[in-house]
Amino acid sequence: MHSDIFLTPVRAFTDNYIWVIHRGNFAVVVDPGDAQPVIRFLRDKHLQLVAILTTHHHADHTGGNLALLEHYPVPVYGPASETIPGITQPLHDGDIVSLPELMLDLHVLNVPGHTAGHIAYYGTGSLLCGDTLFAAGCGRLFEGTPAQMATSLARLAQLPDDTAVYCAHEYTLANIDFALSVDGANPALIERARIEREKRAVDLPTLPSSIGLEKATNPFLRCHLSALHKVAETWAGQSLADDIAVFAALREMKNVFRA
Repeated sequence: MHSDIFLTPVRAFTDNYIWVIHRGNFAVVVDPGDAQPVIRFLRDKHLQLVAILTTHHHADHTGGNLALLEHYPVPVYGPASETIPGITQPLHDGDIVSLPELMLDLHVLNVPGHTAGHIAYYGTGSLLCGDTLFAAGCGRLFEGTPAQMATSLARLAQLPDDTAVYCAHEYTLANIDFALSVDGANPALIERARIEREKRAVDLPTLPSSIGLEKATNPFLRCHLSALHKVAETWAGQSLADDIAVFAALREMKNVFRA
């Protein structure tokens, strides 16, 4: 984002990142599953909360909304098709969220798959994508279909390669372990594994990622490659008709994968 806009991860639960976008004395919080660490961060940094953004309805992304509203009566943005605690600004694909205190506009992208109404926020070179695209992975299909998720990921992959990717969980090493099991000859993935393991060894976040890095190393964005077709077909025990079928097989493989 702009050089004077900061995105800081506030950790919650075991692996959630609640992203705080702040500029000057103002802040916006994204997917606050737990209010208390957010309140502590805002108070420690002397920040005034001006909005809450949510990507989908799961409690680890929305559970802190109402408690935050007790301290900060701010607008709550979220997908119009999902039930979001405290929502005041329901959003649809193509909407723009204007945050004048931060001098920031974010574009709303429908990215169903993890949930039926999941959205992402994109602006000034940054993507806040909740549980749709992860570093070296993607979200589970709790409500959507493989075709929906594959389409959503393809939409995000069309963003510029230097787009910074801010997802909502620290799943990177587990995702890389799976990626290596299906794409282990990929030199970019091997190098990424080394870099990300070094970060986690000293408790640094592996995020943000970038769209370019994901296209080079994330198997769920590489379903068009013959090597991944072969892996998926071997696991499925049959030929797979298209890239969506490959995606569906890889997602099922990930669901049962144990490093």
